[in-house]
Amino acid sequence: MIRHIVFFSARNPDDVDTIHTRLKRLGEIPHSLVFEVMKNTKTDPISGEIDIVVYGEFESAEALAAYKAHPTYSETTAVVRPLRELRISADVVSTLP
Repeated sequence: MIRHIVFFSARNPDDVDTIHTRLKRLGEIPHSLVFEVMKNTKTDPISGEIDIVVYGEFESAEALAAYKAHPTYSETTAVVRPLRELRISADVVSTLP
């Protein structure tokens, strides 16, 4: 299983809700086993720069690639990219059952 985790910060704090709403559209794309888009609660006093976290679980690298190739992915990226300051992504293989 591949866990796909992406962290976003908004250029303008007023755009956090728009980014969150747009990223939630990614959940309409088939191929994920689990998919969530969450606003950061910012309860950690050391790191508050992240506004939104996208978390997805995919059966395989092929399923993740199919997700990223879906038209909704590119449409969402086109809207979100100009609104974001930071995007950090990690794809990790889970060893948990």
